[in-house]
Amino acid sequence: MARARESKQSRGKRFLQQLPLLVGLVVLWMLLWGEISWMSGVSGAIVAVLVTRVFYLPPVEFSGRFNILWALVFALKFLWDLVRSSFIVAAQAFHPGKLPLNAIVEVKLRTRSDFVLSLTATTISLVPGTLVLEIDRDRSLLFLHVLAAGDADGVESARRSALAIEASIIRAVGSRHEVEKVRA
Repeated sequence: MARARESKQSRGKRFLQQLPLLVGLVVLWMLLWGEISWMSGVSGAIVAVLVTRVFYLPPVEFSGRFNILWALVFALKFLWDLVRSSFIVAAQAFHPGKLPLNAIVEVKLRTRSDFVLSLTATTISLVPGTLVLEIDRDRSLLFLHVLAAGDADGVESARRSALAIEASIIRAVGSRHEVEKVRA
């Protein structure tokens, strides 16, 4: 009896963890069909459930914490990085002369969360001039290709920038334990 109740609770917890993925898949389904209707919603839900059952993905656990103020700070910082980096990359592209040296930079992140790791890697890749080449999930490492970071200062600047992005994301959606790590 206790075992049945425990498995029912764990199924409920798994469903709540997968709910954002299911909703996202239904929204994607409706966008692909270009139609928002009950029929596309129901068929999208059926497809979403089938996809999550047939193609098993490990659950991405959300900390359950969302700080709207830090999310806004993150969004503004991201927009600033996007605009600033776009101008820097454009200036490098049109600047005659010697080509800047690029670098591959290893960044050790503080998080162990797949969710925060994925958001950090995606954000870094969206900023012009930096691309995530590889993610080592087990050791929380990112390997970045960085334009114009051929010296030690450029490498360290790229590392600090990546860690600042991670810190902003942790403050917005990370667990309390991760927030404490960022403060230290």
